[in-house]
Amino acid sequence: MDRRHSASIGSHTVGAPISTIPALVADRARRYPDAVAVSGPLGRLSFAELAIEVQAATRAAMASGIEPGDRVGMWAPNSVRWIVSALGMLGAGATLVPISTRLRGPEVAEVLARSRATAVCTVQTFLGNDYPAMLADSGRELPALEHLILLDDSLGESPAQWDISSWAGFLAPGTVIAPDDAWARTDGIDPDSVCDILFTSGTTGAPKGVLATHRQTLEVFAQWADAVTLRPRDRYLLVNPFSHTFGYKAGILACLLRTATMVPIERFDPDVALQLIENERITVLAGPPTLFTDLLNAGYREYMLGSLRLAGTGGATIPEELVDRIREDLRVPYVFTAYGLTESIGVVSVCPPAAATELVAGTVGKALPGTEIRIIDRQGQPVITGAAGEITVRGPNVMLGYLDDPAATAEAVDGEGFLHTGDVGTLDESGYLRITDRLKDMFIVGGFNAYPAEIERILLQHPDIEDVAVVGVPDERLGEVGRAVVVATRGVTVDPAALIAWSTTRLASYKVPREVLFADSLPRNAGGKVNKASLRKPPA
Repeated sequence: MDRRHSASIGSHTVGAPISTIPALVADRARRYPDAVAVSGPLGRLSFAELAIEVQAATRAAMASGIEPGDRVGMWAPNSVRWIVSALGMLGAGATLVPISTRLRGPEVAEVLARSRATAVCTVQTFLGNDYPAMLADSGRELPALEHLILLDDSLGESPAQWDISSWAGFLAPGTVIAPDDAWARTDGIDPDSVCDILFTSGTTGAPKGVLATHRQTLEVFAQWADAVTLRPRDRYLLVNPFSHTFGYKAGILACLLRTATMVPIERFDPDVALQLIENERITVLAGPPTLFTDLLNAGYREYMLGSLRLAGTGGATIPEELVDRIREDLRVPYVFTAYGLTESIGVVSVCPPAAATELVAGTVGKALPGTEIRIIDRQGQPVITGAAGEITVRGPNVMLGYLDDPAATAEAVDGEGFLHTGDVGTLDESGYLRITDRLKDMFIVGGFNAYPAEIERILLQHPDIEDVAVVGVPDERLGEVGRAVVVATRGVTVDPAALIAWSTTRLASYKVPREVLFADSLPRNAGGKVNKASLRKPPA
């Protein structure tokens, strides 16, 4: 390999420990240059070609003035350019702040403000929404934000308060940055520096930024890849949003770790996914239970799905019948489930793909190697085997902490290093973990965590709402959806449909209540806390 080519894929020494994400990109390009890294309808990139594009993005970031430790938002649908720009920013020493495309302008502005992001990679439009306009219309001052980098070939009409560039416009100034300077920047990254801040709404309603390092992220997802049997030359359909750990770390990074091929899909559509499985000979498919339910309800029999060998799901209750149908109807021989939360770098346990159906559906498997699970009672003492209690976790998958919130960090991670998950479960003699309840007042909509306190805070901004409580109620397709019980301002009649429509402009779609009920007052206990159990009952 000549010097010019090696310059474009970095200078990591073969055999040295890989402890940063940019070093992993360079290593895979050097060791497996011709293996297919990314594939799809738009073409293919080998690992060497991917590394070249990533370094171009790193040089462009440096030319834009992005410094090590700067925070960069990633607010765009899954795409090859999301992968390239994210890895390129990491190569420049930046910290990623992935943001869901489901969030609306005020929610995104909150994340960007909290993280003090200096740049955001986004798109002009997605699903009919103008992203720069949504951000501008939020009305939030973002003094730290300097650059809007569009992952598009051209610019539309955009707000004037930020420096906005197209993808080509972003890359062009990077050509003046010498490859040696890019290597120096990348090689200088501390493995224990923060690689990303993933925001998760807390029960107080305020978003919390979870800090994770390069070293722990790679260690945890190498363990995850082993547990789920991801292997070289697997072809992984990346359906889960890259803004989520499931898509970004159990997707992009896991594929880099195992030299598997990434096949990103912008948004899930059952027919599109089935066609891609057939055309791209997909071997691995992962997503929430609703993904598999939708595939089974679509015309799956019309497609050749024989390449599929591994299916993964989690984030919600999985019926045994669904596991059986994935194995029998979709003919996927191996199915795994997993459990984790953002604060655990995304994963705590995995149920092995070859496990019996009752274990895959009824448990979330065993702790990753190096991870300790302890079940405790309300006094913080370990319970006997098989007894229920709060799930606590200790290991490399415990977050570094919450962004700018030492009090919340101390509350979540105790003095012994155990993360208190807020979930209730049992641990059997074989080490299998079962989730039985939640301490946190949270419900899961199609695999996405929804926190009532956050939704209630937004709904209370409506001028005609005096009081409100939000609970999760069962839904046949999504598992759970939100129900809002509203106390209207005296003398005012609120139209439920109009309230839901108002909510859609301020909340991600999965957070928007599907049902609105009205009450003269909310039921409260002696301490003034809302009795939400009664609100979950079917309306009379």
